[in-house]
Amino acid sequence: MAKVVIVIPTYNERENTEKMIEALAQVLPQIKNHEVHVLYVDDTSPDKTYEVVRQKGEKYPWLHLLLNAEKKGLGVAYAKGFTYAMDKLGADYVMEFDADFQHRPDEIAKLVAKIDEGYEYIIGSRYIPGGSIPKEWGFSRKFLSVIGNLIARVGLLMPKVHDLTTGFKLTKASVMKKIDLEHLYSNSFAYKVQIVGQAIQGGAKWAEVPITFMARTKGESKIIKNEMAETLKVIFLVQFHNPKLRRFFKFGTVGFIGYLINASALALFTRLKFPGPLAWGFSTELAIISNFILNNIWTFKESKISGLKNTIMKFLQFNLTSAGALVIQIIAGSISDIVIGVSYRQFVLPFIVVFLVLPYNYLMYTLVIWKGKKAPAKA
Repeated sequence: MAKVVIVIPTYNERENTEKMIEALAQVLPQIKNHEVHVLYVDDTSPDKTYEVVRQKGEKYPWLHLLLNAEKKGLGVAYAKGFTYAMDKLGADYVMEFDADFQHRPDEIAKLVAKIDEGYEYIIGSRYIPGGSIPKEWGFSRKFLSVIGNLIARVGLLMPKVHDLTTGFKLTKASVMKKIDLEHLYSNSFAYKVQIVGQAIQGGAKWAEVPITFMARTKGESKIIKNEMAETLKVIFLVQFHNPKLRRFFKFGTVGFIGYLINASALALFTRLKFPGPLAWGFSTELAIISNFILNNIWTFKESKISGLKNTIMKFLQFNLTSAGALVIQIIAGSISDIVIGVSYRQFVLPFIVVFLVLPYNYLMYTLVIWKGKKAPAKA
């Protein structure tokens, strides 16, 4: 039996809170396999929402309150709630849940049931069969929701996850503890993109279950109009700190520098009337030298080659493995000279580099030259 703590941030939600607690009192006892508690995180609401929680807490032992001194944003409220739930209440799982009935209390059990199937990160999805968004929403609200979610899926390279911006999720404590909750990339709604991105990148076993997202019935929506820009910022930071992508970005940057050297040398050798194979060969070798130096001191610095003798040996090995790239470029370049002419060399070169040389190089660099060590978590 796992202990699940539902974290509900509030600010001026007094009316909704009274009704929500009573609704939870009806559905939580129906969950038999796990112990479920509720933690309200209130930012000292002017309408004194926290007083309702305190009063109801005398009646319901599963109800808890964490009172923040001031309002610092939804992300901060959730972060404090998660930490309190795990450290003080002993939560095995923490759930994100809205206070305003946009998330249905009777759907909590669907997410909790996935614990028994071994899932560590359960996503309440609006965009899979059985899920939905409010019919009452206007076109602009629906458009922003769908587009914002699509941008997150593309930006995080997670096309298999259908709803990355949902606020109804259940996370295992061991997964949540891997995320630096004290230094979130966003204090507002965009925090959720960081949580889902880093949880799945970290290897959490995840699943989606369909949910019905409801329209607010009481109070005003707290969605911030500039949230799209904030979401883009979070996506960038999540990917920037993704160790796998950081190495790939570095490799791509080094490759681009090598391409510039290659293109410049090719143009020079062409003007000097070098024979085709020599022009392609010499320009490629200059790029190979540049790639070796920059990849050694930057891209693969955790496996950096050191010592004069070892460096020379590895450079010779690097040239040997790069012979494939050299042969690829000479053959492909010479064929293009014959088929479409020398004047199109600068047009053909990017296609040869991107589609033939770069994939070959990355494979050789990873498996042969700088093999044996994984990329560090941070560079």
